[in-house]
Amino acid sequence: MKFTVLTFGCQMNVHDSDWLIRAMESRGWRAVEESEANIFIINTCSVREKPEQKVYSVLGRLAPLCKNPGEFVAIGGCVAQQIGKGFMEKFPHVRLVFGSDGISKAPDALEELAVDHEKSLVLTDFVPEYPERKGGGFTGNTDLVPYGIGTVPGQAFVNIMQGCDNFCAYCIVPYTRGRQKSRSSSAVIDECRSLVDAGIREITLLGQNVNSFGLDKKGADLSFAQLLYEISAIKGLERIRFTTSHPKDIAPEVIRAFGELPNLCPNLHLPVQSGSDRILKKMGRKYDRARYLGIVAGLREVCPEIALTTDIIVGFPGETDEDFEQTMDIMEQVRYESSFSFKYSDRPGVAAVRMQPKVDEQVAQNRLARLQERQNRITRKSLEALVGNEMVVLLERTSKRQEAGGVAWRGKDPGGRVVNVHFDGMDEAVNLAGKLVRVKVSESKNHSLVGSRLGEPW
Repeated sequence: MKFTVLTFGCQMNVHDSDWLIRAMESRGWRAVEESEANIFIINTCSVREKPEQKVYSVLGRLAPLCKNPGEFVAIGGCVAQQIGKGFMEKFPHVRLVFGSDGISKAPDALEELAVDHEKSLVLTDFVPEYPERKGGGFTGNTDLVPYGIGTVPGQAFVNIMQGCDNFCAYCIVPYTRGRQKSRSSSAVIDECRSLVDAGIREITLLGQNVNSFGLDKKGADLSFAQLLYEISAIKGLERIRFTTSHPKDIAPEVIRAFGELPNLCPNLHLPVQSGSDRILKKMGRKYDRARYLGIVAGLREVCPEIALTTDIIVGFPGETDEDFEQTMDIMEQVRYESSFSFKYSDRPGVAAVRMQPKVDEQVAQNRLARLQERQNRITRKSLEALVGNEMVVLLERTSKRQEAGGVAWRGKDPGGRVVNVHFDGMDEAVNLAGKLVRVKVSESKNHSLVGSRLGEPW
């Protein structure tokens, strides 16, 4: 069977889609471009309204491509969990709907529907424990090749938990991904070890709230900090990252790890959402401004070079000009390397839907524009300060910025910054993806760095 996967949303969705592709390829299916496919799989996101609306648009576009028996659409992810069978009632070419827990059963379901053209399936029941997944290897031997290997050579992602117990007032995740379920630490460590044995050099641990790993299980054997130390000790693993962190759950031991683990990258995504204590309380974030800034101070004490990024919502119900200015102020204090910022939008079923007053759309848009302009200025300043520094870059792919006399490659430094590196006299056919190279930064751009190599890649 020929299939394609269309992915919306977060890194966890990207990872889920990658696993599904590998799982189906191991069963003899072939991943192709949309124009060649018979079966279309859409992995959806409902954190904000816009990605959800994109799904309906895509379904309309795919309808003419599903006229023959065996041609159909499968919808997974958060919107699938939210809408469920309603997709099939509105779009007859949708024959499979699977939620975040149902993805482990999706490969079997897809094979069943490819044979039985009259059947439809809905897999949206939550399960009490993390549903382990099998398969997804490149070679068909699913016992030898771990599925975490993604599309960027040398890098892999490992889910350590799923779901969330926080129920922030604006967030739909607990309703679409369910309550928190941690994997067993042994399963996580074994997967990481298999990935390193397969040549992976950088692993990113994924979860809705990685800091609360194990807290949902009675007598959990390892805390998140202990898990980090165990994974750090895997021989051959050069870099570890993790996302996302909830500030209320970050333990002192995790903060200390940034000063003690040599392969834990000095890079942390720490969503603040707002700089106003009043708004943070309405959001149900369970920390205040002082607690957040204390975490930042602790991180910078043990790891002065740490690069911090964040999420910010503007226009939350009841946000005043003063509340917004406090958010602008915390941006200046923390000096985030980058931020994901959005206007608040009502999501079905969350507490904030009932909160008043709503912020005028134009007011929220103006605040967002001001905040993003401020972030761009801070980012430029942060990158300018790195000119002249030396760093190790993990190369990913050839750069869009090419010059005569060699070839330029794009990669990331330990802080997660994009670095373009020029290799004088090198043939374009030489594949450096997944290799490390020491670089001296020569120039900063608006959102990236430019450097020259110091020695040969390894």
